[in-house]
Amino acid sequence: MTNTYAIVLAAGQGTRMKSDLYKVLHPVCGKPMVEHVIDHITGIGADKIVTIVGHGAEKVEETLGQKSEYALQAEQLGTAHAVQQAESSLGELEGITLVVCGDTPLIKSETMQALIAHHAETNAKATILTAHAEDPTGYGRIIRDADGNVLRNIEHKDASPEERTVTEINTGTYCFDNRALFEALKKVKNDNAQGEYYLPDVISILKAENAIISAFVTDDFSETIGINDRVILAEAEKFMRQRIAERHMRNGVTIIDPGSTYISATAEIGRDTILQPGTMIEGQTIIGEKCSIGPNSHISNSKIGSSTTVHSSVVRDSAVGSGTTIGPFAHIRPDSNLSDNVKIGNFVEVKKSRLGEGSKVSHLSYIGDAQVGTHVNIGCGTITVNYDGKNKHTTTIEDDAFVGCNSNLIAPVKVGKGAYVAAGSTITKDVPESSLAIGRARQENKEGYVTKLNLK
Repeated sequence: MTNTYAIVLAAGQGTRMKSDLYKVLHPVCGKPMVEHVIDHITGIGADKIVTIVGHGAEKVEETLGQKSEYALQAEQLGTAHAVQQAESSLGELEGITLVVCGDTPLIKSETMQALIAHHAETNAKATILTAHAEDPTGYGRIIRDADGNVLRNIEHKDASPEERTVTEINTGTYCFDNRALFEALKKVKNDNAQGEYYLPDVISILKAENAIISAFVTDDFSETIGINDRVILAEAEKFMRQRIAERHMRNGVTIIDPGSTYISATAEIGRDTILQPGTMIEGQTIIGEKCSIGPNSHISNSKIGSSTTVHSSVVRDSAVGSGTTIGPFAHIRPDSNLSDNVKIGNFVEVKKSRLGEGSKVSHLSYIGDAQVGTHVNIGCGTITVNYDGKNKHTTTIEDDAFVGCNSNLIAPVKVGKGAYVAAGSTITKDVPESSLAIGRARQENKEGYVTKLNLK
């Protein structure tokens, strides 16, 4: 098999984004657009990937890490000049080189592979990825002869009225014979209004040398979208969301309303799970089988076991077991770990705590910095008082304990195995195993007090 290489153009500043964030690092469905491109290239088994960086180079390299090699385009002198920066890595190699822009996150691995295969089959020196646009205004046009052979690529501004009626456009993605590419790059001139070196000029140079120029048409125009501003970013996000939702549905996930459901590009969801409207699943989230998520739930960078329900609640940076129920209106904050068959009810907040199997916090409670054993019942309005104004402290509640309603557990404190805490207690000392703790003022009734003071 012919060696395959890839050059990713990611050196442009992206001024039309009007952002402090480097353009190709803007996320699409939770992942930087350039990382989408790199991952799709990785999917075709490229032997070497070189990303051309410029503005924000360090942040791009930090984001992509070892997924790519890098070459610096210190001055942005055009796309041909950008590709030329990869010569030290690729210039002497034999094979096929794919050139793709880092702001085209929707292009699929399958399309890249088909482009490369077409390039090889036609024995071309250069192959252009094209698409048919309903409105081709602003795009370069692909002009073919009567037999369908590519005659030339012409920019919109240079096209005749007849040529402007052509709907087949140059998407800006190419395949080249690697040696031919770098030889032709040496001949590209910058005698244009912008004084830049343009990659499409390589096509003209190779054509003039009687090389075969081919074009491969993708039937999905949305794949070719290049993101230059926030409007197009939102459009790409919409297409990506639809693609992600379709993939999960075809894998056995029910999504009641895909249009109102957000799933990150890196999320994993098990079969027979149901996503209700308004659900957001972000980051590296993994959801098991037969779960019910939503409506209006938000899960971020968390692992959810099978047969678990998250109803109108937030789970962030945490682990949730199987058969667990959360919500409605609960908040599972980072570093929480809920075991199997746990119940977290309405208006419960859990932070940096572990709850053992079968434990329940049914409503209106705060559990922070706590270690809770198995089959513990925590009553309504209970608070683990974990913060003394300077430091956080741990509350430990051992297996089979029962904490009555409206109790304050002043950390650091331990409630022993099988112990009971009476409702309304403020607990400041450890409660021994199988003991009853009562920490409240004795009730006193003053008969006739209201009449005496004329309060009624």
